[in-house]
Amino acid sequence: MTDSTSPSAADLEARIRQKLTRQHFMHLIGADLTLITPGRVEAELQLAQQHQQQRGFAHGGLIATMADLVAGFAGVTLIPDGHGMVTVELKVSYLHPGVGQKLRAVGWVLKAGRRLHFCEAEVWCDELLIAKATGTMAVIEPLV
Repeated sequence: MTDSTSPSAADLEARIRQKLTRQHFMHLIGADLTLITPGRVEAELQLAQQHQQQRGFAHGGLIATMADLVAGFAGVTLIPDGHGMVTVELKVSYLHPGVGQKLRAVGWVLKAGRRLHFCEAEVWCDELLIAKATGTMAVIEPLV
């Protein structure tokens, strides 16, 4: 049950999608958000040659970026409109090389605070979990 101040699912998704128009790096790599709910975001990316390093492995920076995107946007779903969010710490543990057709990243908020949100993320390549991440996101209040 939501109270009258909670945004509807459609309003939340519209607000996040509007913020995405300013997220140029996500568009450059070709990632798309596939699920947006309060405190949880999922994204997918079709792997292409520009995403790969030796032996066709997904580049580690790409994997970290996917984890950062979903964790950060999961946090954004819980902040007031007009506020921003930046990553202040991200730790990625690489479990397996990413070899396949598609990356899927899932991020969620473990604990939301007034100034900091503590988040986690998983990155999958096809059906294999290839990385886990923890992140701390800082809430940026609007300038008055």
